[in-house]
Amino acid sequence: MPNSEPIKCDLAVIGTGIAGMASAMFAANRGISTVLVGSTGEIIFSSGLLDLFGVHPVSEKHLWHDPWAGIETVVQDIPKHPYAFVKMEDIRAAFKELLSFLQEAGLPYCRHMGRNVEMLTSMGTIKSTYCVPKTMWNGVKALEEKSPCLLIDIRKLKGFSARLIADTLRDKWTNLRATRISFPGTSNMTEVYPEHLANTLILLQNREKLARIVRPHVKDAQTIGMPAILGLYRSNEVVADLERLIKVPLFEIPTIPPSVPGLRLKEAFERQLRSMGIQYLSQKQVLEVRNGIDKNFELYIGNETPEQIVQSKGVILASGRFIGGGLHADRKHIQETIFNLPVHQPKHRTEWHSKNFLDPKGHSINRAGLEIDDAFRPLDGNDRPAFETLFAAGSILAHQDWKRMKCGSGLGIATAFAAVNSFVRLS
Repeated sequence: MPNSEPIKCDLAVIGTGIAGMASAMFAANRGISTVLVGSTGEIIFSSGLLDLFGVHPVSEKHLWHDPWAGIETVVQDIPKHPYAFVKMEDIRAAFKELLSFLQEAGLPYCRHMGRNVEMLTSMGTIKSTYCVPKTMWNGVKALEEKSPCLLIDIRKLKGFSARLIADTLRDKWTNLRATRISFPGTSNMTEVYPEHLANTLILLQNREKLARIVRPHVKDAQTIGMPAILGLYRSNEVVADLERLIKVPLFEIPTIPPSVPGLRLKEAFERQLRSMGIQYLSQKQVLEVRNGIDKNFELYIGNETPEQIVQSKGVILASGRFIGGGLHADRKHIQETIFNLPVHQPKHRTEWHSKNFLDPKGHSINRAGLEIDDAFRPLDGNDRPAFETLFAAGSILAHQDWKRMKCGSGLGIATAFAAVNSFVRLS
């Protein structure tokens, strides 16, 4: 058992994905003493893009240009979708607050308020999203205008092919061309990795070397696209320096996960939350939960054995789904792993998946999760709140298929905002 004194707080947040990080941020902004608990978090697998809403109905692959109109439609068609429990003005307020937080953390984002934008992916496809890191925004504009653009490959970097992107889009973007360069200092390496390349650009001399290599390839290009390697830290400074040296606007293209933009997002959240007084128990998990005095929670934190006790008045469960460890499936059932809460799921395992792996409607297991009341409190077996001050946010919620609906980040941000405000109201 832990020997140290318990950590006492108003709110404990379990999970360090986008929903958990956003919950901690919203809580800190409201002066709530908060402990954040989690392991690596799914956020490092993020592309760095913030989707709000993109596809509905999933079976028809209907793409929404206006995400707000898409949300209005999905809550009419799926009354228990998590977005149905959040007012539209609250979703807008949540995004505004989060983007302001990231701006202060040195990671600014760009968006068109009323519509999604399109951008290139490393596979040569075009992705629709809502908020884009500033380092990628020139690519959004270049794609809209189809202006002359140069895409740059890095030798020995796997998972990214500028030539593939250019060939795939040749009919749609005739002014798109590709070239390949060797990144400075990698001549003796057999393989290079995005985070390694990004980290070297912290030094001005390496930016100057890279600029000298790129400059002869520019020719008539009005913009240059590169894999997302332009600085692990202070990326906007790196991009500005390279633009000054090359004399052409640059933009990044997301790479396969775990990506540098995902690492930037994680680092920005962690650094800024700590500066706001959030206690962050990193690389830890909740091993056990007990009821404390006055309906408070006692969370036993550690890895294999308890190392710390957190006593809190409330908890936000943002532990994610199967990858994040919030849900676990055995041969018969899907279980919630911390509080043993009832999980909305098909009655029989045979109904979890469609016989067609590529079924356009998706699979029922992807819509399994926790059902909630209007205050985002998980329900017990009798459709009542399981605990007075236990709330849930993010992908662990039922009646949504965030991957196919293209709403993962928006869902995490909006439900975190609602859960924190419910805690304030009910505590």
